[in-house]
Amino acid sequence: MSVIGHNNGPAMGQGRGWRTYCWRAARRELLPHMPLNVVRRRVKRAAELGLAYPAYARIHATAGRDILAFLFSTNALQIIRDTDPLPGDRAEFLNAQQACATLSLAHPPLEPDSVARRLSLATGREVTARRAPPAFANWAEVRAAVRTPALAVSLPADSVLVVGDTSLERDWCAAAAMAGYLSADQVFAQPI
Repeated sequence: MSVIGHNNGPAMGQGRGWRTYCWRAARRELLPHMPLNVVRRRVKRAAELGLAYPAYARIHATAGRDILAFLFSTNALQIIRDTDPLPGDRAEFLNAQQACATLSLAHPPLEPDSVARRLSLATGREVTARRAPPAFANWAEVRAAVRTPALAVSLPADSVLVVGDTSLERDWCAAAAMAGYLSADQVFAQPI
Protein backbone atom coordinates (compact mmCIF):
# COMPACT_ATOMS: atom_id res chain seq x y z
CA MET A 1 0.00 0.00 0.00
CA SER A 2 1.29 3.44 -0.94
CA VAL A 3 1.53 6.34 1.43
CA ILE A 4 0.49 9.88 0.63
CA GLY A 5 3.03 11.52 -1.68
CA HIS A 6 4.38 8.23 -3.04
CA ASN A 7 4.73 8.30 -6.83
CA ASN A 8 4.35 4.53 -7.20
CA GLY A 9 7.80 4.23 -8.71
CA PRO A 10 9.77 1.00 -8.56
CA ALA A 11 10.49 -0.51 -5.15
CA MET A 12 14.12 -0.39 -4.11
CA GLY A 13 14.43 -4.01 -2.89
CA GLN A 14 15.56 -7.18 -4.71
CA GLY A 15 14.57 -7.30 -8.40
CA ARG A 16 14.87 -3.53 -8.58
CA GLY A 17 16.40 -3.56 -12.10
CA TRP A 18 13.45 -5.45 -13.62
CA ARG A 19 10.85 -3.34 -11.85
CA THR A 20 12.66 -0.15 -12.93
CA TYR A 21 12.69 -1.35 -16.53
CA CYS A 22 8.96 -2.19 -16.43
CA TRP A 23 8.11 1.11 -14.78
CA ARG A 24 10.04 3.14 -17.37
CA ALA A 25 8.46 1.18 -20.24
CA ALA A 26 5.00 1.85 -18.84
CA ARG A 27 5.80 5.58 -18.49
CA ARG A 28 6.99 5.73 -22.12
CA GLU A 29 3.73 4.19 -23.30
CA LEU A 30 1.78 6.93 -21.53
CA LEU A 31 3.60 9.72 -23.38
CA PRO A 32 1.99 10.75 -26.67
CA HIS A 33 3.69 9.86 -29.91
CA MET A 34 3.09 12.57 -32.46
CA PRO A 35 3.24 11.59 -36.14
CA LEU A 36 6.05 13.24 -38.09
CA ASN A 37 3.67 15.07 -40.45
CA VAL A 38 1.98 16.72 -37.43
CA VAL A 39 5.36 17.84 -36.08
CA ARG A 40 6.31 19.23 -39.51
CA ARG A 41 3.01 21.10 -39.79
CA ARG A 42 3.47 22.60 -36.32
CA VAL A 43 7.06 23.64 -37.04
CA LYS A 44 5.84 25.37 -40.21
CA ARG A 45 3.02 27.08 -38.30
CA ALA A 46 5.44 28.29 -35.62
CA ALA A 47 7.57 29.83 -38.37
CA GLU A 48 4.50 31.53 -39.91
CA LEU A 49 3.74 33.08 -36.52
CA GLY A 50 7.35 34.11 -35.95
CA LEU A 51 7.67 32.02 -32.78
CA ALA A 52 10.32 29.54 -31.74
CA TYR A 53 8.93 26.01 -31.99
CA PRO A 54 9.29 25.18 -28.25
CA ALA A 55 7.25 28.26 -27.28
CA TYR A 56 4.62 27.51 -29.91
CA ALA A 57 4.41 23.82 -28.92
CA ARG A 58 4.01 24.70 -25.23
CA ILE A 59 1.21 27.17 -25.93
CA HIS A 60 -0.50 24.80 -28.39
CA ALA A 61 -0.37 21.96 -25.85
CA THR A 62 -1.68 24.18 -23.04
CA ALA A 63 -4.49 25.81 -25.02
CA GLY A 64 -5.34 22.69 -27.02
CA ARG A 65 -5.68 24.70 -30.21
CA ASP A 66 -3.76 26.79 -32.71
CA ILE A 67 -2.88 30.45 -32.18
CA LEU A 68 -5.09 32.57 -34.42
CA ALA A 69 -4.13 36.02 -33.14
CA PHE A 70 -1.60 37.97 -31.10
CA LEU A 71 -2.83 40.54 -28.59
CA PHE A 72 -0.05 43.09 -28.01
CA SER A 73 -0.05 45.65 -25.25
CA THR A 74 1.29 49.03 -26.27
CA ASN A 75 3.98 48.49 -23.60
CA ALA A 76 5.16 45.36 -25.44
CA LEU A 77 5.24 47.31 -28.69
CA GLN A 78 7.15 50.12 -26.94
CA ILE A 79 4.57 52.72 -27.93
CA ILE A 80 4.22 55.08 -24.99
CA ARG A 81 3.11 58.30 -26.72
CA ASP A 82 1.30 58.94 -29.99
CA THR A 83 4.49 60.40 -31.43
CA ASP A 84 6.66 57.34 -30.66
CA PRO A 85 7.66 55.41 -33.79
CA LEU A 86 7.18 51.65 -33.84
CA PRO A 87 10.65 50.19 -33.12
CA GLY A 88 12.27 48.36 -36.02
CA ASP A 89 12.30 44.90 -34.40
CA ARG A 90 8.59 45.19 -33.57
CA ALA A 91 7.69 46.33 -37.10
CA GLU A 92 9.81 43.54 -38.62
CA PHE A 93 8.11 40.91 -36.45
CA LEU A 94 4.60 42.17 -37.27
CA ASN A 95 5.37 42.27 -41.00
CA ALA A 96 6.80 38.73 -40.98
CA GLN A 97 3.70 37.18 -39.37
CA GLN A 98 1.39 35.23 -41.65
CA ALA A 99 -2.10 33.83 -41.27
CA CYS A 100 -2.94 35.40 -37.92
CA ALA A 101 -4.75 38.47 -36.67
CA THR A 102 -3.06 41.33 -34.86
CA LEU A 103 -4.86 42.88 -31.89
CA SER A 104 -3.75 45.52 -29.42
CA LEU A 105 -4.71 47.01 -26.09
CA ALA A 106 -3.75 50.67 -25.70
CA HIS A 107 -2.68 52.01 -22.33
CA PRO A 108 -3.57 55.65 -21.58
CA PRO A 109 -2.79 58.27 -22.79
CA LEU A 110 -2.82 56.41 -26.12
CA GLU A 111 -6.04 56.28 -28.08
CA PRO A 112 -6.99 52.85 -29.49
CA ASP A 113 -7.97 54.29 -32.90
CA SER A 114 -4.57 55.96 -33.24
CA VAL A 115 -2.76 52.74 -32.28
CA ALA A 116 -4.87 50.71 -34.72
CA ARG A 117 -4.10 53.12 -37.57
CA ARG A 118 -0.36 53.12 -36.85
CA LEU A 119 -0.17 49.33 -36.62
CA SER A 120 -2.32 48.88 -39.74
CA LEU A 121 0.06 51.15 -41.66
CA ALA A 122 3.09 49.28 -40.31
CA THR A 123 1.73 45.81 -41.10
CA GLY A 124 -0.34 46.43 -44.21
CA ARG A 125 -3.33 44.63 -42.71
CA GLU A 126 -6.20 45.63 -40.45
CA VAL A 127 -5.41 45.78 -36.74
CA THR A 128 -8.04 45.95 -34.02
CA ALA A 129 -7.21 48.00 -30.93
CA ARG A 130 -9.17 48.70 -27.78
CA ARG A 131 -8.49 50.39 -24.45
CA ALA A 132 -6.41 48.37 -21.95
CA PRO A 133 -8.02 47.62 -18.59
CA PRO A 134 -7.15 50.05 -15.77
CA ALA A 135 -4.30 49.04 -13.47
CA PHE A 136 -6.52 48.26 -10.49
CA ALA A 137 -9.51 46.77 -12.29
CA ASN A 138 -11.16 43.67 -10.88
CA TRP A 139 -10.94 40.39 -12.80
CA ALA A 140 -14.37 40.75 -14.40
CA GLU A 141 -13.40 44.17 -15.81
CA VAL A 142 -10.03 42.83 -16.98
CA ARG A 143 -11.69 39.83 -18.65
CA ALA A 144 -14.20 42.05 -20.46
CA ALA A 145 -11.53 44.52 -21.64
CA VAL A 146 -9.07 41.85 -22.78
CA ARG A 147 -11.64 39.74 -24.61
CA THR A 148 -13.15 42.73 -26.45
CA PRO A 149 -10.58 42.84 -29.30
CA ALA A 150 -10.90 39.09 -29.87
CA LEU A 151 -14.68 39.29 -29.93
CA ALA A 152 -14.50 42.21 -32.37
CA VAL A 153 -12.91 39.89 -34.95
CA SER A 154 -14.93 36.80 -33.89
CA LEU A 155 -12.08 34.80 -32.37
CA PRO A 156 -12.34 32.50 -29.35
CA ALA A 157 -10.31 33.84 -26.42
CA ASP A 158 -8.32 30.62 -26.06
CA SER A 159 -6.88 31.08 -29.56
CA VAL A 160 -5.31 34.48 -28.74
CA LEU A 161 -1.75 34.80 -27.41
CA VAL A 162 -1.10 37.76 -25.12
CA VAL A 163 2.24 39.55 -25.56
CA GLY A 164 2.97 41.98 -22.75
CA ASP A 165 5.72 43.68 -20.84
CA THR A 166 4.49 43.90 -17.23
CA SER A 167 3.16 41.58 -14.55
CA LEU A 168 -0.29 43.19 -14.84
CA GLU A 169 -0.38 42.21 -18.50
CA ARG A 170 0.62 38.65 -17.57
CA ASP A 171 -2.54 38.50 -15.45
CA TRP A 172 -4.65 39.34 -18.50
CA CYS A 173 -4.07 35.84 -19.80
CA ALA A 174 -5.49 34.16 -16.71
CA ALA A 175 -8.34 36.63 -16.24
CA ALA A 176 -9.58 36.28 -19.82
CA ALA A 177 -8.69 32.58 -20.33
CA MET A 178 -6.44 33.37 -23.29
CA ALA A 179 -4.19 30.82 -25.03
CA GLY A 180 -1.06 31.93 -23.21
CA TYR A 181 1.31 34.74 -22.38
CA LEU A 182 4.76 35.60 -23.68
CA SER A 183 6.82 38.57 -22.63
CA ALA A 184 7.94 41.05 -25.26
CA ASP A 185 11.52 39.89 -24.71
CA GLN A 186 10.57 36.29 -25.51
CA VAL A 187 8.78 37.30 -28.71
CA PHE A 188 10.91 40.06 -30.16
CA ALA A 189 14.35 38.76 -29.19
CA GLN A 190 13.96 35.69 -31.43
CA PRO A 191 15.49 35.63 -34.89
CA ILE A 192 12.76 35.71 -37.52
